[in-house]
Amino acid sequence: MTYQQCLDYFYSQLPMYQRTGAAALKLDLSNIKALCQKLGNPQAKFQSLHIAGTNGKGSCSHMLGAILQSAGYKTGLYTSPHLKDFRERIRIDGEPIHKSQVVAFVAECRPWLDEIKPSFFELTVALAFKHFANSQVDMAVIEVGLGGRLDSTNVIQPLVSTITNIGMDHRELLGDTLELIAGEKAGIIKAGVPVVVGERQRETDHVFMAQAEKLGSAIFFAQDDYQVSVGSSIPMVVDVQRNGLMVWQSLKVQLQGPYQHKNLATVLKTLDVLKATGFSLELEAIPEGLSKVIDLTGIKGRWQVLGENPTIICDTGHNRSAMEYLILELQRINRNRLHMVIGFVNDKDIRSMLSILPKDASYYFCRASVPRSMPAESLLQLASEYQLSGTAISDPNKALTAAKTAASTEDIIFVGGSTFVVAELKELNE
Repeated sequence: MTYQQCLDYFYSQLPMYQRTGAAALKLDLSNIKALCQKLGNPQAKFQSLHIAGTNGKGSCSHMLGAILQSAGYKTGLYTSPHLKDFRERIRIDGEPIHKSQVVAFVAECRPWLDEIKPSFFELTVALAFKHFANSQVDMAVIEVGLGGRLDSTNVIQPLVSTITNIGMDHRELLGDTLELIAGEKAGIIKAGVPVVVGERQRETDHVFMAQAEKLGSAIFFAQDDYQVSVGSSIPMVVDVQRNGLMVWQSLKVQLQGPYQHKNLATVLKTLDVLKATGFSLELEAIPEGLSKVIDLTGIKGRWQVLGENPTIICDTGHNRSAMEYLILELQRINRNRLHMVIGFVNDKDIRSMLSILPKDASYYFCRASVPRSMPAESLLQLASEYQLSGTAISDPNKALTAAKTAASTEDIIFVGGSTFVVAELKELNE
């Protein structure tokens, strides 16, 4: 099989949550365990960090990866979903897995696939583990795909488990309360393995504390120790205090976004706990890695500026809590008018997000080319119930073109609502 034939096989033969939704998920670990056993249990052959949470787990994973790279460690990074290229999911020191390695892996697994019948995600996780083990990485940063307890990544034994925060997302799969969702995320906590929780939340703290106590795992809340204040957003410059004492002033963070200060506190506490396990990390690697997160890891779509005059910004935040941060920042920036190119997938709480969108913006409702996406005309009709006015232009790139045509040089255009809308933007790679 060629690389393209392997990808076609992945997409056509294996259920893929990103395309079809909950029907593609297998909510147990039997398949990934069977795959790993066939492959010689590669997940046991490298050290790892495990990152879960509703928002920020991708950003935290990339920050940690960049810092570990800057410290001189050979660093694996597994994240999902990808935006442009499947190989974005699996990187070592920022380099995507080679096409030939994907082909070789599929050839190795083909005899077992009819027997195990893995999902797209299960096979991709197994590919990452095999690649990291074969490459003898010093550390792998592994981002949870969905939830935690039953996520395919949850067969590793990390040095530290990290949970960024809890919000209302994937309620049909994880539960319809913050407490239930926290219970699923807490499933990544392992016996005796320390856990870092990014933010304190009244509804969820007790869930994490009870699970940690049950398993004899030390628990830390990053918010208790680290306070990060933002000096400027673009470029992002922050001051960092730990327990009330200044640690860094004017620290540059290449990764942008109105929520990155919270992610940074989580990352810094995770590194503290990692060092306490005996893992060596020079202090200088932290500012070095943070100042080059995008360059070192290739992350895209986090408050990414795609153009100037008008300013065009895209972000992959796709639930209410992420959207609240984005809107606050958009309202804070000096501008003339706001144009929003927006699309959602059907299984999100779309009404909740529409209810908080600014009513004075001009909207261009679109639809990403995945089956889960809400049709642009349906979204326009639903948005009108919340006094949001605009037009329906199904193709995200044509919608962006329409926004650019209507905008003046002093305006801002925001593109988002769905990871898949952002993924289709031609400007993302320019």
